[in-house]
Amino acid sequence: MPTIEANLILVVACALVDGDGRVLVAERPSGKTMAGLWEFPGGKVEPHETPEAALIRELKEELSIDVTAACLAPLSFASHAYDDFHLLMPLYVCRKWDGQIAPREGQKTQWKRPRELFDLPMPAADKPLIAALRDAL
Repeated sequence: MPTIEANLILVVACALVDGDGRVLVAERPSGKTMAGLWEFPGGKVEPHETPEAALIRELKEELSIDVTAACLAPLSFASHAYDDFHLLMPLYVCRKWDGQIAPREGQKTQWKRPRELFDLPMPAADKPLIAALRDAL
């Protein structure tokens, strides 16, 4: 069996879905790794934090919205080896939240139909999740 020689990083992501079946994606701001690429909102899971708690925290910090764990439905996950770390990323779907989406970290956002996500430049770990999302919606 292959072993992981790089650090394993657990990151959680969310496909926020609006009433028209569109998904919110955010552009990674300049100054961050992979700047300019479009991704599903989310972030790193902190030690002693569940993926759901991390996602609730990240969505509040990044987009100013409140989400409850009951509104997060696990859909799929990505496991991707980057050059200096291995990323494990569960993807949840959320159709209900409180508040208006207001990006807080200088990132641009846009709503896209799942099939349109294939045309966006996205991190390598996000791309395989698009098909699962398209098929689920």
